[in-house]
Amino acid sequence: MATLYPSLEDMKGHQILQAQAAAGVRTPATTVVTDKPKLLRPPLVCPAAPPVLYPNLAELENYMGLSLSSEEIQKNLLPEGSTALTPAGPPPGQLVAPLSGNNAGLRRAEIKPGVREIHLCKDERGKTGLQLKNIDQGIFVQLVKANSPAALVGLRFGDQILQIDGKNCTGWSSDKAQRVLKKASPEKIVMVVRDRPFQRTVTVHKDSSGNIGIVVKKGKIVSLAKDSSAARNGLLTHHYICEVNGQNVIGMKDKQLTEVLSGAGNVVTLTIIPTVIYEHMVKRLSAGLVKSAMDHSIPDL
Repeated sequence: MATLYPSLEDMKGHQILQAQAAAGVRTPATTVVTDKPKLLRPPLVCPAAPPVLYPNLAELENYMGLSLSSEEIQKNLLPEGSTALTPAGPPPGQLVAPLSGNNAGLRRAEIKPGVREIHLCKDERGKTGLQLKNIDQGIFVQLVKANSPAALVGLRFGDQILQIDGKNCTGWSSDKAQRVLKKASPEKIVMVVRDRPFQRTVTVHKDSSGNIGIVVKKGKIVSLAKDSSAARNGLLTHHYICEVNGQNVIGMKDKQLTEVLSGAGNVVTLTIIPTVIYEHMVKRLSAGLVKSAMDHSIPDL
């Protein structure tokens, strides 16, 4: 199994680090001079400095148009004792991120494999804050209202609902799914959920001008800048942006989305969905309702 990286920049940065580690690059030892040397004693001999696995990475300062510093990269490297930068490399399947590091947005945006069980309740008005949609014989989350019980348990746009209170949802219509929710107990609704199967995440890095290289109109990626991080990492046009660093941005105006991107830090993880699926998913959903009610909170880790 190959080593995994959040972005192409992480992969290239790691390859440079590994090459330097294999070559035995060291940081020069620091010499300490005392003001009053004691001549009656033999001079102290400093032990040889151990090999430095993480050298000063001057050549990465402006790598791929990114604005990087050795200090920033050092913070993101794996803990002492890690095998990530040995010539043999990290264990197969390990995620290595010398540039992205332990980025909170990357973790918030993660689309986890497998299924999970959640317990949902209703508010004082008997509402869950959830709107469901039938797509290809499955039931999916079409809308999560802000500050609703559904938002509090972490449901997101595009999640697939596999079961409600032990009943399989396959083949249900949108109306049937909403009826089952309406009739369910207000104290506890047990759901089995699969994370956003129609969506994928792409991690990109801002250049020295603060850009990632996309043009967005009404939430849809319409063009990519040549040689940008977005282009290098496989972002595609005709896709909608669902999340930025795990924060839902559906229904935001382009100006709001731009502000979210500007404040997202140098490492940005975008969650995207193909236009044809997105438009089918939001069909018959009021644009005004999406803009006014959609949960845009930042998820907890």
